[in-house]
Amino acid sequence: MSRRRSFPAFAPDRFAPTPERPLRAKSRLLEHLTDIHPHQHTWAQLVFSMTGAVRVSTAASTYIVPPSRAVWIPPRLEHAVTAIERCDLRTLYLQPDLLPGEAWRLGRVLEVSPLMREVVQALPALPDPLPPESPADRERRACLEALLLVELQRARPLALGVALPQDARLRRLCEAMLREPGRLGGLDAWAAEAGASPRTLSRLFREQLGTSFAQWRSQLLLAHALTLAARGQPMSHIATELGYASASAFTAMVTRTVGMPPSRFFAEA
Repeated sequence: MSRRRSFPAFAPDRFAPTPERPLRAKSRLLEHLTDIHPHQHTWAQLVFSMTGAVRVSTAASTYIVPPSRAVWIPPRLEHAVTAIERCDLRTLYLQPDLLPGEAWRLGRVLEVSPLMREVVQALPALPDPLPPESPADRERRACLEALLLVELQRARPLALGVALPQDARLRRLCEAMLREPGRLGGLDAWAAEAGASPRTLSRLFREQLGTSFAQWRSQLLLAHALTLAARGQPMSHIATELGYASASAFTAMVTRTVGMPPSRFFAEA
């Protein structure tokens, strides 16, 4: 059984953007089930993985994203990162004035174009103190940064967040479901896990999250299914991993939730 690892944020101040270097890149390999403690900073952040899925959590939402997606984190928003599987994590730190406007003050999921991935990979990922740059290196970096900002502004936002409650008991249950979405089935099983009646659990979901247990769990399962589909897993494997008895039962859930079959939803999402 894999052991969970937990670490503080990896020296973010050593990569802090400055007026001279308003955009900084960082890379880090995270093993499966590695947690980076909740933290915040005065600059904005874009986080995604070149390989492997990651989960980015705030007080109000959690985002489960495969390599084709990134999470935008505005300044001063406390967040934590979990490696759902071994991943090559990439982080961009940006001064807030690089992307002004109301839309950039909110956390959200963005589509990562192939060009954006290549640009991020090409940016120097070096902490302070920075080595001297030649004029040619400085010009190349400036061009890469300008191109990256263009790609970020063109990136399509995606509604892939899962809301999280403030109630401590319900929060613990939601966190357990996030860790192992397919371990238990319906409302009765998860209510027993929480030591509450199904009626009480149903009421908490309505009061805290404005949705039913079934609707919230469907959103959670869709987010996990996206990470499995991004790795090319067949529908039967995805269904089994998420606790469905058959691929047809999983297909029915996806179709009921998003109004289209999984093959089309995964292609469009």
